[in-house]
Amino acid sequence: MTRPRLRVAAYVIRQGAVPELLLFDHIGMPAAGTQVPAGGVGPDEELEQAVLREVTEETGLSAATVVRKIAVENKPHPETGQPRRTAFFFVRAPADTPDSWEHRVRGDGDDAGLAFACRFLPLPLRQPLADEQDAWLGHIDPLWTTRSASG
Repeated sequence: MTRPRLRVAAYVIRQGAVPELLLFDHIGMPAAGTQVPAGGVGPDEELEQAVLREVTEETGLSAATVVRKIAVENKPHPETGQPRRTAFFFVRAPADTPDSWEHRVRGDGDDAGLAFACRFLPLPLRQPLADEQDAWLGHIDPLWTTRSASG
């Protein structure tokens, strides 16, 4: 049996008049869909370190702080079927974080050179995220559960 790939995902929340979730889209890759920061965990990396690293790598936001782990999801990759185990975290962004920005990934990882359009959207979301990444938002606050198009 194949061991699942260990991953982390971040619900980065900026609290203002209403709570807002940090999302990004791949510039030039619309098929990737709107996502939260997420990615693999290094061999000697703690989950909390990995989630903050992913937030910084994919958005450039380095002042975020982990509040708590929300859930662990066992779900295969939607395209390859590879087993994955993803730990979802509630992460807080500073109130003075900009509303939107573009970020280009640095380094030599798989994402190096990719450009992301980052933005905050108010909760609850009106549309689900790519790969149902929003599925656990209601575990932070039931009012943050994504609304379907019909309701």
